[in-house]
Amino acid sequence: MEPLVAVLVLVALVGVPAIVLWRILRGRRELGSGPAERATFETLHTASLAAPMLRAGLSQAGVLKASRHLRQLLGTQAIAVTNAEELLVYDGTGDHHARDAFEHAIDTLNDGRTQVLQLNCDLPECPIRHAIVVPLTTDDRVVGSLAAYGDHASAGLVRAVQEVARWVDSQLELAELDRSRTMLIEAEVRALRAQISPHFIYNSLTTIASFVRTDPERARELLIDFADFTRYSFRRHGDFTTLSEELHSIDRYLTLERARFGDQLQVTLRIAPEVLAVAVPFLCLQPLVENAVRHGLESKPGVGRITIIAEDAGAECGITVEDDGLGMDPERLRRVLSGEDRATGVGLANVDERLRQVYGDEYGLVVETGEGAGTKVTLRLPKYRPGVSAR
Repeated sequence: MEPLVAVLVLVALVGVPAIVLWRILRGRRELGSGPAERATFETLHTASLAAPMLRAGLSQAGVLKASRHLRQLLGTQAIAVTNAEELLVYDGTGDHHARDAFEHAIDTLNDGRTQVLQLNCDLPECPIRHAIVVPLTTDDRVVGSLAAYGDHASAGLVRAVQEVARWVDSQLELAELDRSRTMLIEAEVRALRAQISPHFIYNSLTTIASFVRTDPERARELLIDFADFTRYSFRRHGDFTTLSEELHSIDRYLTLERARFGDQLQVTLRIAPEVLAVAVPFLCLQPLVENAVRHGLESKPGVGRITIIAEDAGAECGITVEDDGLGMDPERLRRVLSGEDRATGVGLANVDERLRQVYGDEYGLVVETGEGAGTKVTLRLPKYRPGVSAR
């Protein structure tokens, strides 16, 4: 039975085709109803229950919730999980062994090797006589340990504990990737704020100051718009917002820019009401509009036009930001999107990278441009994507 557990957990680790899981969860009719099929279902189901808790990382709360499922996978009387500093949970019979569980793991934490320990217990009725301690690793670093406690320590059980520990390792690595991705996105948003804000703030305050004596009421209204825009841009909660909120911020931005450019800046908006509630990455559109103003229209003689379109496209939302400004050499655009040229196209590479991180490479920016031909930036956003919420 123990080798079977090891094999089944390894299957869960490397992945099972979705259709197989579907068949299992639909009653296992296609796979039969024998003991092996039932064991397969129970193992995969138990692993699926433990996975979400472990995706939070090696935290006491997550491990506590996952411990019962891990013990069920191994079929032992008790398990213990530690991080590098302390015992996180002891689950099962023989609670009095919990006080020594971290000491049992010290050698494994230090050298990363599996240990099989024979334990002395003064209670005749206690079934705990052996402990198998296996390291938990992330990026080849020992970050904790998993120990199985029971009345024997066969070679099969050792292999089973090692395989379950490998599966736990994979969940912890996914948790680390999630944290890294979140930190990267947050860093990119901070970099975007730092890149955009000084230029815009200086121009906005200069424009507002020009109205203080000649048109105090207009200056007051523009100051309120400026406050609304900066409050939104520098907010510190959430990686996502609604398209409605992003467009509201863009409207404040364009109000301030129109005050600066006057009739030289003309804006057209075509927004489908159905897409206003779609969740979008925070500050994913405003940089595109600012890029159109700064690099498309600011140096263009005569009137400049910006068109912003958001339309319903079935399961997706299609968004276009287009200007009739100076445009850009396609090779220079390639350098901008690849990150080689950070001086041009404020936020363009930043937005493209964040969209690809959140939704996948097929959802990057599509840019059409040429020298003297203006620029058209198109993006698609799924209306629903797991983990993407404007809360």
